[in-house]
Amino acid sequence: MLVKASLNYLHISPRKVRLLADLIRKQKVQQARAFLDFCVKRGSLPVRKLLDSAVANAKNNFELKEEDLFIKEIKVDEGPKMKRWRARSKGRAMPIQKKTSHVTIVLDTVAVKE
Repeated sequence: MLVKASLNYLHISPRKVRLLADLIRKQKVQQARAFLDFCVKRGSLPVRKLLDSAVANAKNNFELKEEDLFIKEIKVDEGPKMKRWRARSKGRAMPIQKKTSHVTIVLDTVAVKE
């Protein structure tokens, strides 16, 4: 059973969030949570909250056990950029792009061998 959760317009650049996404992809939920708790990156808290939301969706909507879930897919897409200008010397201006991210997590159940 696939369970989805998404986080849109996160004010962190996609490149920085993808570093975290690559590290927790294909891991069990408990291992990913432990990793995100002790990670010192700024994006770890929003990704942790998104993972908790996906687990809550699995429990409440599909009555799945948390121990059986793993991260099947985590995708980080680029959101819209806020374009600003910064004053520089001699009357010039340089562009600044404040980037945003869209993060999507898909959880699946581990096939239990009996």
